[in-house]
Amino acid sequence: MNKTVLITGASTGIGRSAAFYFQKKGWNVAATMRTPEKETELTKLPNVKVYPLDVLDEAGIEKTIKNAITDLGNLDVIVNNAGYGAVGAFEAASKEQIKRQFDTNVFGVMNVVRAILPYFREKKSGTIINVTSMGGLITFPLYSLYHGTKWAIEGFSESLQYELNEHNIRIKLVEPGAIKTDFYDRSMDLFKKEGLSAYDSYTELTMPNMQAAGANGPGPEIVAKTIFLSASDGKKKMRYPVGSNAPLLLFLRRILPNSWFFGMVKLVVEKKSKS
Repeated sequence: MNKTVLITGASTGIGRSAAFYFQKKGWNVAATMRTPEKETELTKLPNVKVYPLDVLDEAGIEKTIKNAITDLGNLDVIVNNAGYGAVGAFEAASKEQIKRQFDTNVFGVMNVVRAILPYFREKKSGTIINVTSMGGLITFPLYSLYHGTKWAIEGFSESLQYELNEHNIRIKLVEPGAIKTDFYDRSMDLFKKEGLSAYDSYTELTMPNMQAAGANGPGPEIVAKTIFLSASDGKKKMRYPVGSNAPLLLFLRRILPNSWFFGMVKLVVEKKSKS
């Protein structure tokens, strides 16, 4: 029997690339998204089924998992990929933006994990792959909320692996660096507060440098390959950094004093444009 993966956030970017890549490798794929009726390509592929899934709808998550198991016969791997970035000076963030960022990136992941655990525990096997970010272990300016969510999932996952080990359920963390997806444009939520201009000059200095990192980064296919590797290598390895110097930056974060690492980040993100 072919192995089966369920992927959240499969309509664009990393999740979409992962759905195509797993299918290419012979897996059954449950590709989930909030508006599956708009999907025109994945629906045409053999061994792929598209389902509705909003990570904030707990009843909907359970229904989609049950339907995927019924239709595809099994679930071996869950890929928690759905998420987005809320970016800007924290003081400018609204209560609603703060809540939405944590609801989607943290509580949404937890909702999916909680829904799949009884099934994995009963069959005594399963792999949960949480797509975090190198920003779950290091930080950059103007991403305080986004980093907060990714650090939360890193800690959640690291602790959870202890209690799931005896049930043969593995937790994996895929940690992309800057990747060329719509994260940096369409899906980004920028903070703006009327009358607050104190952070404008700093934002205007740093934001283009960080946007350039995404524009110049590799495509989502490189992350899809790493997600597949983490799902299929049979190892108990937990962390899989990938792309845009993520492995190097995470290594430097571990070995350098805080002041050195923070200074290095500032040199990169606070440099003035030559234009």
